[in-house]
This record gives sequence, structure tokens and C-alpha cells, in this order.
Amino acid sequence: MPEYVNWLRHASPYINAHRDCTFVVMLPGDGVEHPNFGNIVHDLVLLHSLGVRLVLVHGSRPQIEARLAARGLTPHYHHGMRITDAATLECVIDAVGQLRIAIEARLSMDMASSPMQGSRLRVASGNLVTARPIGVLEGVDYHHTGEVRRVDRKGINRLLDERSIVLLSPLGYSPTGEIFNLACEDVATRAAIDLGADKLLLFGADLGLIDEHGRLVRELRPQQVPAHLQRLGSNYQAELLDAAAEACRGGVARSHIVSYAEDGALLTELFTRDGGGTLVAQEQFEVVREAAIEDVGGLLDLISPLEEQGILVRRSREVLEREIEQFSVVEREGMIIACAALYQIADSDAGELACLAVNPEYRHGGRGDELLERIETRARAQGLKTLFVLTTRTAHWFRERGFAPSSVERLPSARASLYNYQRNSKIFEKAL
Repeated sequence: MPEYVNWLRHASPYINAHRDCTFVVMLPGDGVEHPNFGNIVHDLVLLHSLGVRLVLVHGSRPQIEARLAARGLTPHYHHGMRITDAATLECVIDAVGQLRIAIEARLSMDMASSPMQGSRLRVASGNLVTARPIGVLEGVDYHHTGEVRRVDRKGINRLLDERSIVLLSPLGYSPTGEIFNLACEDVATRAAIDLGADKLLLFGADLGLIDEHGRLVRELRPQQVPAHLQRLGSNYQAELLDAAAEACRGGVARSHIVSYAEDGALLTELFTRDGGGTLVAQEQFEVVREAAIEDVGGLLDLISPLEEQGILVRRSREVLEREIEQFSVVEREGMIIACAALYQIADSDAGELACLAVNPEYRHGGRGDELLERIETRARAQGLKTLFVLTTRTAHWFRERGFAPSSVERLPSARASLYNYQRNSKIFEKAL
């Protein structure tokens, strides 16, 4: 089967889920300058064609720096924030104006034999952000540097309802007609919160949040963010992470940090189960819970390959439906990726751990341990004193987790009478 056919089939649930959703996408000035910018535009056009309501916020920092250098002006910052005096504001207006026009031009392309063919996009922008001055902080006058006061929610939603892509620049206007230079992260975050967006997507240079060992952090809760901010100090990755967490605290369901340098990073994050960047979300991306009757199909998909290999005892759909209350599962984005069952053994204070299975793609994330802990907790709550397990292939795994070798003679009689000598499973037990 061609790879793209398989990918499209797996992406279809996400296509349906994203339709008519509002996404706020923030692309910094470095991303606009990057060679991958053309591919990002194509991906945005694809999202629009799939029914996503798009608000695009662009930055302009390197473009402003270039204009300051060309005029022989020195940039000034305080606590990482640009001080925008009158001369700097002229450079800001020049850079932002040219960038906005360049982005609109890219989104207006309709070239044959390209991803833009037949797109016929309409891009809308204007005085949609009201701003106020930062003022004087710690004795430093920020002049024309401002912060978002209000986003025109009704105006933007009207444009989105008309199938326009809304383009917001890092400029805001006051009721007295003043112009203020804004941080694009501030504009994107406030827009996402005020619009009640389904997602805030933040582009950065890295794949996402990188931990102290150089590994990608795929998922975070907002309450976990401060520890990472302390580790990161003052850098752009910290700014993106702070913006993502702020949006979630403001009611945005999910914020994503993805790379503007990685071709297809946006689509990978949105249309695959594991994504390609960092997700900051209030709700759990992956949850351990008790199984319900709706999970039977997912359980069959998970355990059938293991039954074919003789690792697990065969269970029909009817058996699973009848015994579904015995199961605990790990669910990831609507997919059952792991399961385990607890059966109380009749006329005894013992139970049996059975059907512990983890999807091969997720076997090194500690999910087996999570399920084992949950099963042991359930067993104790039922007043069980001993947990037995019968296995043919994973004896060492259970021994490493405190299970001791046992025998058929140690099994309660109700379970011993059902022991399959032909299968010859090894028996282990653990005191609870």
C-alpha cells in the first residue's frame, strides 16, 4: 500500500475533528525568512481547505533589526523587550508593512501544478488589535512599545465566518490614534484566548521544548511549565513555552510548539497521534482508566496480534463484552494502546492479573508499570491479599516487579482446576 494512502486513512479522524475549529498560528519573523516558509504557507492553505478557521499572527524582529542597522540605529532592550522610540517605530512600521504585504502575496498565489492551485484565498487584516503603552517600568520609558488591550473578537469571527484567513501584525492602535509595537507572542496569545480558539500553534526554531538531555518533551501540563522556564532562563524557547501555558490557563484547550525549520512539522503535529512538537494542554493527552463497553473494538485490535502469536489466551468479542468491567486501559487520542484485567478468584482472597498488553509502538514508556500499579490498587480495594499472574513470555518482567515464582498447587482451587497444562504457563504471585 502506498505510504500516503495509509497516512491519509489514519489522518481522517483528525480531519473530521479539526473541521470548523479556530486555530491561531504564530509565525515569528525568523520563520518568514526561513527557506521552509513556502512549505508552511502550503500547509496553512491545506488547513484552510479542510475547513479550519485560521488566524495567522506574524512577527518581525529580524526584519526590524535589519532596518535599524541600515539606518545606523542601535537597538535597545530592557528585560528582553524592545524599547521603541520614534526612530525605531519608523523601522517597525516599515518592516511590518512590507512583511504583511509579502505574506498576503504568498497567500494569493494560484499557480498551476502547485499546492496553491485553485485555493482562491481571501486574506483579511486591519485595525483588529487595540493596544496600550507599556509606559515606564523601573525608570525605563518604553515609548511606543505596547501590549494588547483588546482583540476585536466580533470582527475577526465575522471574517472567519466568511472563510477569510485573518492576518494579524505585531502592531496595535489606541483609541487616540497612536501606534504601538507589540510582541507577536502577546498578540497570538490574547487572540487565542479572546476568540476562544481551539488551538494556539507557535512556531519556533526547535522541534518543540527540548529538555536538559536534548530530548523532545512531547506533552506538558501548564503547572509543569514553571520548572522548565526556570531551567531555560531567558531565551526564545522560554517565551514560546510561557505563551503556550498562558493560553491554556486562559481557556485554550491545547497549545502546540512546532518547528518552522522542519518541513511538514505543522501537519505532523496536527494529523498524527504522537505529533512532532510539544503539546501544552489542560487535559491529559493520555489517560489510564477503567474500560467501557465502547472499548471492546479497540481491545480486540490491541490483543488480537498477541493472541495470534500465542502470547495471550484467545478472547472472543462476546467474552470481552461480558468481562469488560474487569479491564483497565490506557487511551491515547482515542486509541486503546494498553490494557490489563483483574479477575477475583472465587472462594479466595486472591486475584489474577491477566491480559496485560501494550501496543508495540508504545512499549518503552512505562505504560505496563502504570497498569500494574492500577491493577494492584484495584485488588487492594477489593480486599485481595495475593495477586497471581500466568505468563509464557514475560516471566522476567514480572519478577523484576516483585512477583515470586509459584506453582499450580499454590493457586486457589477454583483457578487451579482451569489451569491449561498444554499451554504450560509459568505461575507467579505477589503479596499485596
